[in-house]
Amino acid sequence: MKIGFIGVGNMSSAIIRGLVKETDAADIFIYNRTVTKAEALAKETGVMIKQTAAELIRAVDIVVLAVKPYVFELILPDLKEVLSEHKPLVVSIAAGLDLRTLASLAGSDLKIMRVMPNVNATIGESMTGICGNELTTTEDEKAVETIFSAVGEVAFIEEKNFSAFTAIAGSSPAFIYIFIDALARAGVKAGLQRKEALRVASQAVVGSSKMILESERHPYDLVDQVCSPGGTTIAGVSSLMDDAFVAAVMHSVSATIAREKELSQE
Repeated sequence: MKIGFIGVGNMSSAIIRGLVKETDAADIFIYNRTVTKAEALAKETGVMIKQTAAELIRAVDIVVLAVKPYVFELILPDLKEVLSEHKPLVVSIAAGLDLRTLASLAGSDLKIMRVMPNVNATIGESMTGICGNELTTTEDEKAVETIFSAVGEVAFIEEKNFSAFTAIAGSSPAFIYIFIDALARAGVKAGLQRKEALRVASQAVVGSSKMILESERHPYDLVDQVCSPGGTTIAGVSSLMDDAFVAAVMHSVSATIAREKELSQE
């Protein structure tokens, strides 16, 4: 299976770095408008460079479109003919472009999959959503799962739920970073050194996430486990509730979903 990436930004570069650990680098091809950037990644990973996007498409079974959403309208009209001739599986990692839009830009006769990894792919801990159009097969799903499993966990999502997935998996790392920073700043306020407070807060979030995943218990069951009657933790939880912490998080997700839908209509 030969895989090509059009665009070698931060996300696709992270995916490629994870992929070469499990796949022969000679089967991975890249094209980037800025040649020096492609050359640097090829030197690091051993992947193959193609001089044009059309040349790359002819060489691969799967082509990953890893450019900014607005670039799709600029490059795909010129690639429609070669895509129609070669018919690779087309994978998009662009936010806001649904399967119907992708088909109108790339070709309605193509197998297309929409994929949303998150920034934690850079350390192999992404949560990636995948959905395909009606032409994709089980084999296509397995192939794309293999690619993105190289940088974390994957989930197959119905497209009607893709906006929600994008918010709670694609955008949420930013929300979580803010939460960790807030915990650390509170630690500094209470007397901890900044570096130590950040390490403590970060590990607390990592451990809490693992507890939910591995125990399979409801988060509020775990909240109750930590909260002793009349104790310190319930005082902090009560303060969060008073300050509408849960509502603020839910509002941020709703705002993210609304913006994602706006982008899909622009």
